[in-house]
Amino acid sequence: MLGFMRKHRRITAGFVAASLVGSMLAGCGGSDAVVSSQPAKNVILIVGDGFQNEHERAYNNYMTGSYDSGLRHQTYTYKGAVTTWDVTTYNRYANTAGAATITNDKFDPFSSTYTVTFGYDPVKGGSLPYPQSTLAAVNSDAALNYFGKKLLMSSSDTSAKQPATDSASAATALSTGFKTDDGNIAWRTTDKSDGKLKTIAEMFRSQKNGAIGVVTTVPFSHATPAGFVSHNVSRNNYKVIAKEIITEVKPDVVIGGGHPDFNSATTKPDNTYVDAPEYTTLKSSSDYVFAERKAGVDGGTTLLAKATEAANAGKKLVGLFGGVGGNFEYHNPSNDGTATVTRGSVENPTLPDAATAALKVLSKNKNGFFLMIEQGDIDWANHANDFKGMIGGMWDLDQTIKAVEAFVDQPGDDIDWNNTIVIVTSDHGNSFMRIDMSKRLGKGKLPEQQPKPAGSTYGSNNYYPNREISYGVDGNGVDSHFSEPVTIYAKGPSAALSLLQSWEGKWYPGTKLIDNTHIFKSMMSALSLKDENRQ
Repeated sequence: MLGFMRKHRRITAGFVAASLVGSMLAGCGGSDAVVSSQPAKNVILIVGDGFQNEHERAYNNYMTGSYDSGLRHQTYTYKGAVTTWDVTTYNRYANTAGAATITNDKFDPFSSTYTVTFGYDPVKGGSLPYPQSTLAAVNSDAALNYFGKKLLMSSSDTSAKQPATDSASAATALSTGFKTDDGNIAWRTTDKSDGKLKTIAEMFRSQKNGAIGVVTTVPFSHATPAGFVSHNVSRNNYKVIAKEIITEVKPDVVIGGGHPDFNSATTKPDNTYVDAPEYTTLKSSSDYVFAERKAGVDGGTTLLAKATEAANAGKKLVGLFGGVGGNFEYHNPSNDGTATVTRGSVENPTLPDAATAALKVLSKNKNGFFLMIEQGDIDWANHANDFKGMIGGMWDLDQTIKAVEAFVDQPGDDIDWNNTIVIVTSDHGNSFMRIDMSKRLGKGKLPEQQPKPAGSTYGSNNYYPNREISYGVDGNGVDSHFSEPVTIYAKGPSAALSLLQSWEGKWYPGTKLIDNTHIFKSMMSALSLKDENRQ
């Protein structure tokens, strides 16, 4: 059996970081669970970008004073853990171990023609995949590199990235069930010209005539939303991606950041995420009801009013907001023991408002809907090792889940928990944040957060002198991501929930882990869709 694993720091006895190891799996596609009738009519996938179990525990403690309760989604019927590796991750581990890398542009881990070697080993990774102890180093210490060793893609590779999926390949796994390279948006590995993949949103619309939408707190042409409603070999082609979304795919709802008039503090407009022609199209097209950020105007009120207008007129809805850098401003948790969070900017909607607006429009389609909602601040804050920003993002996520539940529960329509499944998960871990249990913070209290000391080699500007929390990785890009399993929760029809459960341990014997591609498979089966990429 071919084996390779991540080099990792041992934290305390009994707790070690999650590892990729060898596990021979042949013909994974043969175990695909299929149901004879459609368990769900509506699917709502909520992605907390870059969060993992320790962020949930930190938020719970901030809100309630208990690590174990607070987040609404943790009460859901289905609870599990998800692996998130992509082809780039696999190849870095494989190359270092002297194993064969994935080079075939038709690579499909569900194909019976492949013997795939990957996995999670509970012996090496630990009985619990979520170590909760702090690292025995100080924030300025270069030894905080959790990965222990930067791995190379090949003998000629000099980039030495720390290996973990990025949001683009993770979104592709969730939207198509394919593993691909870092940076790919619904596109096969190796970037061949014929590598375009249809997404679950596109297949749901073409096969069921259902409504589709994406909502995010970051630019709508960013990796996660783009992965469901566009296709590109590079996530960085923001303007090209935005054009495809607006003029070709044309989802029924698109809400997010990237507004050119607010994207830069010094220069207007800044068309990094949406080019001028597409912005003009949005403002003038009769296909869309368009809501946008305006100075001094409540963005939530504007968006909800435009959603009502679009729903009544049977039109599509686009909401274009955002601030400097393209994303919605972070929400601000207090540090006075009250556990209150202040809205980041009145000019941007909250994510609960955006989700409700999307549901108002999508629910008008009697054939059902598919909606992906992303809270992206969590990831952006974690890249900066920004605990306060992360708590604000987790609050926004939690309020969004409550708003989605309220919409499903409201009377007067045919949407209920018998035909609607809500899945809450993350696309990857970020920053390897850990809480020091011996320095526990009280309810509504934040750790002391300072700029890093002068001369420090620590990559992030956020520094925690009292060590209530620690970060194992710092900086931007994939170097901040890691392959620790992330959590998943789901609520809805039992037949739909059983689809997720049916994948437990299929790829990782001896565990209850599923893979992010299994979430795609489960959603496809729940909606009784045929996989047009695998015909």
